[in-house]
Amino acid sequence: MKKILILNGPNINLTGVRERGVYGENTYQDLVDLCCREGKKLGAEVKCIQSNHEGVLIDALHDAWQEGYDGCVFNPGGYTHTSVALRDAVAAISMPVIECHLSNIYAREPFRHVSMTAAVCRGQISGLGFDGYLLAMRALLPQEE
Repeated sequence: MKKILILNGPNINLTGVRERGVYGENTYQDLVDLCCREGKKLGAEVKCIQSNHEGVLIDALHDAWQEGYDGCVFNPGGYTHTSVALRDAVAAISMPVIECHLSNIYAREPFRHVSMTAAVCRGQISGLGFDGYLLAMRALLPQEE
């Protein structure tokens, strides 16, 4: 069975609670449930991890790669713009990673326009809310026709 990691960084656990005008009304648990349902449709096991700690995110990437996961949908949160360590963790593994953001980071403050991790990811999805995660999952696990 295919396996995919949904990895979320700082403050994503507060989705639906904080800055609703930016991130929407749906909760983090709604996102987890949606990704798990999509995983079933794609015939994949989905593991969702959220952490506010950079090292936990790095360990999750390493572990998923070592455990043979087929890919990772990764929202580094605020670490997107600051973490060379996360960039290096993605670059160090051969598992495909798609960077995903709920909001359009390019329509926000200028400091959010730079992603430390995007250049070492397979691709980036920004501004499509929860739908971005589903698109990333489908890109990582294309279905045979």
